[in-house]
Order: sequence, then structure tokens, then C-alpha cells
Amino acid sequence: MHIRLFCLGVLLLSFSCKTSPEVVQGPYFANGLKNGWADQNSIVIWTRLTQEKAAFYEGQPFLEIPRKEMLSLAKNPDVEAIYASQIPTGASLEDMEGYCPGAAGQVRLKYHQLGKENEVVVTKWTEVDSDKDYTHQWKLEGLSAGSTYRLKIYARAKEGSRVSDSISGKFILPPHKEISSDVKFCVVSCHDYNRRDDLENGHKIYPSMTDLKPDFYVHTGDIEYMDKPTPYALTEELVRFKWNRLFSLPFQKKFYNQHTSYFMKDDHDVGFDDSYPGRDYGTVTFERGLEIFDEEQFPSYSKRYKTVRWGKDLQVWIVEGRNYRNQNSLKDGPEKTIWGKEQKQWFFETVTQSDATYKVLITSSPILGPDRSSKNDNLSNATYSYEQGEILSFIKKQKNIFIVNGDRHWQYVTHIKDTNLWEFGCGAGADVHAGGWKQEDFRPEHQFLRVKGGFLSVSVTHNDNPKIQFIHHDVEGNPVNEGTF
Repeated sequence: MHIRLFCLGVLLLSFSCKTSPEVVQGPYFANGLKNGWADQNSIVIWTRLTQEKAAFYEGQPFLEIPRKEMLSLAKNPDVEAIYASQIPTGASLEDMEGYCPGAAGQVRLKYHQLGKENEVVVTKWTEVDSDKDYTHQWKLEGLSAGSTYRLKIYARAKEGSRVSDSISGKFILPPHKEISSDVKFCVVSCHDYNRRDDLENGHKIYPSMTDLKPDFYVHTGDIEYMDKPTPYALTEELVRFKWNRLFSLPFQKKFYNQHTSYFMKDDHDVGFDDSYPGRDYGTVTFERGLEIFDEEQFPSYSKRYKTVRWGKDLQVWIVEGRNYRNQNSLKDGPEKTIWGKEQKQWFFETVTQSDATYKVLITSSPILGPDRSSKNDNLSNATYSYEQGEILSFIKKQKNIFIVNGDRHWQYVTHIKDTNLWEFGCGAGADVHAGGWKQEDFRPEHQFLRVKGGFLSVSVTHNDNPKIQFIHHDVEGNPVNEGTF
């Protein structure tokens, strides 16, 4: 009905405007833009062209099937059954709530440093990639450290046609290591479309973080849940459907347009819970799930791990927890890994070389925990004791290094007595998403525990005596715990 009405409107318009100028009907930017992997001189810009200005939120709801049926389809995929069991009879995917189809077309980017409006850089018109869900990315290089940039992306249907839509944004680049400056960033984990806390706009954490004016933002993964219902994303088409539905939400779209961001992944982003090589989800292999995330739906960076210096007093390490791991089922020991040999060696070397006042390791899942005894896919679990020991033994020898993590659906601070080991779990992105731990289960290592949603902010202030502050916030942005070092 949505598509038919749209087409009828176009047809009527064409009859009534035969002598008027060309009427432009898309493509549009319903999914906005994202940036990623910023350092002192470069950043990656991402966008996607769409048929409509917004997702089709007036559509029909998906049918929810029993988990047992989902597990059967995940192991023995039947494409026809995957759709027939989740979409009402007589309907198709284009009739469903959140449908946001891509569109062919061309995009062009203009950008300039703030205060240097006369030095605009303009790219050539480029076709979006239909094989990558009508997306396109630019890697901008030769930029100026510590500067704010403004950008604008334009869309048109084809060469010679008029501009059909445009979208504006900005980003901040980190200053050089010699520069003393205050820095603030926010860290988020675990949210999805179905558990958003503002049904019309998305997740409340986004305007709450905007009010804090962070220099940058890190999402530690589980951005969307492919293995949760309505729909279970057991095909590549449904994986893309869920990404595009989430990123057309107004709160998400507005925030990502305006903030320097680093996007990490975790298991649910790829496919199935606790995913690893060989643990495929329906028709989507584990490797294909990685590829869709890394090369299509988010700004691309080959290694997926990076360290970035934000001035004299702060350096962050963003590590990858899915691409380099082997099977969870392996016996614990030197060969069983989450980080992989190359990434571990890189981490040890770059931390040793750093002279930053404060060092923050950001991981998609815990290292210290504590975690539930039923879990076996992260470094805080007994099944990864060997690699956890390697990493923690190294961290114990460092000064002023802190762990920030996602994955767990509760906010916490863990400190191991008589050591320098501190871990700050940012918690889930909405109250409805919080859980998995009991509030009364306050362990000796816990310095703080709150089974509610929200986010974490980290601030480094420079003066004669620099300090770093970790603040847990609720979804409205109110502080609920503070720790200063």
C-alpha cells in the first residue's frame, strides 16, 4: 500500500506538472551519515542512498515465532520458511514496519575546516555500490589535527539530473600528543530497535549524550541483535533490513551526523549469540556477518583495532573481539584466543611505547568481570583464563591504565584489591534492555553496581595536576556514579 500510494502520487504529479521544471523524486538519505576511525589526519565518512526520505514505520508488525523454531531454522535454513513464518500472509518485506530500501544514484561530498569556509574540498560524483546495500565511503586524509570539520553530502539519481537530497554533519579530529587539552568521550553498549525507549525517535541516551558535548563517542558493539525476534535475521536481506531500520531512527541519525564516532562489534551484530568461526546463523555465515559489518554497514578499517592519542593526557585502545578469535569450544591454553596473536603483540608494544598520562583500553566484552557462570565467550570467563592472564599480567605492570567495556547489561565498576586493575562496564543502552545480573549480588570486587540502562562518560582534564573521571549516567544523562583518579 505504501509503495502503491507513492507511485500513484508520482503519476498524478506528472500529469499536473507537464510544463513545470523537473520534479525530483529521490534518492534520499534516510540513513544519514556516519564517520569512523578518526585520527589526527584522517577519517572515514559513510552514507547510504534510499528510495524514501524515511523508513516505512506505518508498516505491519512481524510475527514472532517460538525460539525453538528459530533455532531449527538457524541450523537447517529454509529461506521460504524464514520469511513465511515471520511475515503475515499476503504481505512481503516491503510492507513491514521499518522497511527502508536502498536506491541507485550518485553522491558527492563537500567538506572544510571550521573557520576556513573558503577552502572547501569537493569530491567528484560517485555511484553508490548496489552490491553493498547502496552505500559509499570516503577516506579523507591530509586533515588538520585538533580541528572541527563541517561536511555536506549531496545525492542525485544520475549524471545530469538535479540534486535530490543533501545532508550536513561535522566531526572533530584528535589533537597532537604535544597538546594539553580537556577531552570527554562517551561509551555505549547493547541496544536494538525493539528495545528502544522512545518508540518514535529511538534511544534516549543519544540526546542525553549530546547535552554533554563529547569530543568523541564509542559504541562497543551489540548495536543491533540479529538473533532476536521481529525479525530473526536469518538471511542477508534481513540483516540489512535490521541495520537500515535502526539507523533511520531520528535520535540515532541526528547524533551520528554530528559526532566523531568509533564503532566496534560484538556477537549479536554478526549473527548468533557467542558467535565464532563455524557458528553460522541461518544462511548468513559467521564470515559474511563480519564482512557486512566491516565493509558495508559501518566505516571500514582493515584491522578493526586501533590506538588513538587525544592530546598529551589521553590515549585510547580500541580492540577487536570477533575477527581474530577461534572456537569457544577449544580447550583453554596458549592457542585459544579472542584477540589473536598479532593484536595482542600490537597492544603490548603500543602501550609500552605510550607516554600518555592516562591510558584507556576499550573492549567489546569484559576482562575482569565478574560475569555469569553460564557464559563462555569473553576473557572474564574461566574458559579463557590463559589469555586473560596474559593480558592482565601485562596491565598490572603499567601505570594509569583503565579498562572500559560493553557487552554486559548492567553498569558496574570492578577493582581487584591491591592491584591497579579497574574495569568500568558502561551497561545497556535502555532500561528495558538491562538485566542478566541481580542487584543484590554485590561482590567484594564491585565498587559500583546498577542493573539499569544508561552510558558511561570519561573526562580528562589538564592542569598542574591532570585527572581522569569516569561517570555512569542513566538514560536521561543524570550521573549515578562517579570515580576520579
